[in-house]
Amino acid sequence: MVQTIVFFDIDGTLLDHDKKLPASAKEAIHSLKNEGHIAAIATGRAPFAFKEIREELDIHSYVSLNGQYVVLEGEVIYKNPLDTAELQLLSEFSAASQHAIAYMSHEDIKCNVPYHTYVEDSIRSLKLSFSHPSYDPEYFKNREIYQSLLFCTDEQEAYYISRFQKFNFVRWHEYSMDVIPTGSSKAIGIEKMIEKLGFTKDQVYAFGDGLNDIEMLQFVGNGVAMGNAYDQVKNIAKHITKDVGDHGIAHGLELVGLLKGRKAGI
Repeated sequence: MVQTIVFFDIDGTLLDHDKKLPASAKEAIHSLKNEGHIAAIATGRAPFAFKEIREELDIHSYVSLNGQYVVLEGEVIYKNPLDTAELQLLSEFSAASQHAIAYMSHEDIKCNVPYHTYVEDSIRSLKLSFSHPSYDPEYFKNREIYQSLLFCTDEQEAYYISRFQKFNFVRWHEYSMDVIPTGSSKAIGIEKMIEKLGFTKDQVYAFGDGLNDIEMLQFVGNGVAMGNAYDQVKNIAKHITKDVGDHGIAHGLELVGLLKGRKAGI
């Protein structure tokens, strides 16, 4: 049997619409690992924001912060922080526009305003242990920041896209966009990991649903879109599985032949 590695997005892929891990997904990933395959995570979240999921699934390899911080079996193998000078300019421009920014290191998240409704609405949707990052407008100045969150509506995002060429802006909420280095993505992080492992693209699978999963699903040999994915994601995926709330992970792993003859709790 040829060993493979399977990358799973978190929100809308591993976690259902209520931000819970379906029992069928947990069982399917356990079976996948028992078959000798590697299970990994590829997410826009920072490591501190999915520690419990990694522990529950016993996963020690992940592409986090949309590809900017990559860990293989507990060892950091790739880091790609945002340009500090450009981030300073972005912070100044957003402040003048009365838009909030959150700064994400691999350890924490801080915000440049004490409180903003857009921030709370966006963060609350993730159902983390907090609904608004604590206030520290200087947080980005003395450490590596791998991703920022810019809080504005889609009508306002064009102002930023046209002005900041060193950053990519990827919307994940009606009030928030991920801010990552230009040219970076989950795909780049996955590439770094499979180079270390010596895997070909044909040995790589990925499951996702969001706009930040498009490059990942295009890059791997076997991209699987969730049934609840955006149409743009489904259009580029090699396979489409069921909705995350309808045993989408278990069904998808059977669909691509990695769990032949198993029902994984369905």
